[in-house]
Amino acid sequence: MKIVVLAKQVPEADKVAVDPETGTLIREGVAAILNPYCEYALDEAVKLKNSHPELEIEVIAISMGPPFAVTALMRCLELGADEAYLLSDRKFAGSDVWATSTALKEGVAKLVPDFDLILTGKQAIDGDTAQVPAETAEQLGVPQITYGVETEIENKRIKVKRETDYGYQVLSARLPTLVTMSKGSNIRRIPSMQDVLDARKKKLEVKSADDLGIDESKVGLSASPTQVDRIFAPPEKAGGALVPEGTDPKVAARKLYDFLKENNYL
Repeated sequence: MKIVVLAKQVPEADKVAVDPETGTLIREGVAAILNPYCEYALDEAVKLKNSHPELEIEVIAISMGPPFAVTALMRCLELGADEAYLLSDRKFAGSDVWATSTALKEGVAKLVPDFDLILTGKQAIDGDTAQVPAETAEQLGVPQITYGVETEIENKRIKVKRETDYGYQVLSARLPTLVTMSKGSNIRRIPSMQDVLDARKKKLEVKSADDLGIDESKVGLSASPTQVDRIFAPPEKAGGALVPEGTDPKVAARKLYDFLKENNYL
């Protein structure tokens, strides 16, 4: 059985700044990391591998990005992936979510055509669109389940516990299927020194658009139906009125009433 984990390298979230003139992210000098949600997906894949030795599961990590994104894939290998592929080519530059999903679809179809399950993070912390996994599943023609927190393989089907706004749902789909993972009980693990050494012996290859037979007209900026105009930080909101803890309920109610009235909410 083969599980593909789609991974992305992203800027470390707490160190990202926005250029006030251009409205774009300032990436120079910013540390790059494996997207945390992709890490949760990888952790889930390794859990499935360890809990189902009879299935002889292979975990293959695939990412699209610039050459230095190999560091994110090396992290995947350190955390338990068996092999990894980076789709990297100047022809991919400027790809929006649709063009990115096109490249990933071709990568999966060419490199792991006999995949059984695809796990991805629910979203990337730099863009937060959550569109690439869904579009990749659509292009591959497989079912998709989003916001998973737990998975189980049963009789060539995947059972997924997923988050909703009102609690949880448990859904089942035939394999092959794509599942996006939220945090759930998974944690961002620290690989051991042996894991780091073993990762250097695993297969990690870089594939170009030509290697995958991808039509240049279907990827990159020219093939992207959407473009980012600018990125900006939302304006800060003023803090609300606070009632000190332990305030008598009647006094608290009067303060709330006065606040609403003074601000023309009543």
